[in-house]
Amino acid sequence: MTPDLRQLRYFVAVAEESSFTRAATRLMITQQSLSQQIKTLERILCARLFDRDSRGTSLTDTGALFLPEARAVLDRADEAVAVVRGAVRGEIGELRLAFLATTANHLLPPVVRIAREHLPHLRLTTEETTIGPLVEGLFDGRYDLAFTRPPQVPGLAARTVATEQVCVVLPQGHPLADRTELTLPALANERWVMTPRSSWEPWHQKFDESFRAAGFTPHVVARDASVQGLLGLVAAGVGITRLGWSAHNLRRTGVVFIPLAGESMPTEMVWRRGNTSPALRRIVDVVTDLAATTDLTATG
Repeated sequence: MTPDLRQLRYFVAVAEESSFTRAATRLMITQQSLSQQIKTLERILCARLFDRDSRGTSLTDTGALFLPEARAVLDRADEAVAVVRGAVRGEIGELRLAFLATTANHLLPPVVRIAREHLPHLRLTTEETTIGPLVEGLFDGRYDLAFTRPPQVPGLAARTVATEQVCVVLPQGHPLADRTELTLPALANERWVMTPRSSWEPWHQKFDESFRAAGFTPHVVARDASVQGLLGLVAAGVGITRLGWSAHNLRRTGVVFIPLAGESMPTEMVWRRGNTSPALRRIVDVVTDLAATTDLTATG
């Protein structure tokens, strides 16, 4: 038979108070109940833990040896309870975060920083990826939360954390590079560089709609799956492209970002519907509060 935690707490209280009367008052139980529990503990351990005489109550040599062990067990039990309670509150656990490559540069630093500040015991892993693996990872459990352009996929919950200006990216020296704003129809005769359609068809369908609304089909002369690759093609004079303003941090020379009138681009926190992780709920709330007071497109 093994002592239970209650009996260990009673034993420690008597040892610290050197009095059954004071220990019973501290524990808010009767002295008779306390005495019975200590006797039961001594019977389980086959050892006398206290000497009781007219001068009071003191630990036996065995009791003195047992006291630090009992305290250690109680401390470990308290730690275990704290871990569970922290996990229920979403303060302890592990979260796997995915960042779309175009958002990682400006979003990953503030998100990780605020999570470490408010949830220091939460273990975070981060990964930069493209949209296809990002969405797949949310559904198969590889990622808990992602920061991405709207994937437009059923089964995912989302919350917008930033909205930024969409810009046309021109090579330096382009005839339109000195404009303060451009419209999409004004770019009908330009050569374009874009991501492959296979990178994420829902986005390209949206692009198709916007180009049709502008009255033309873009003349695409090259494609590259990465933002850095597109910027390099623009800098080389191969063609033009359009990107969110935050991408200007990825290349400072050889290109010019000109706002496209009336066009903006949201960035969202996205997670699988039905993911009930308390840690996920907490970090969503923490980042939502951050986004309400900070321009996340300008951080990093």
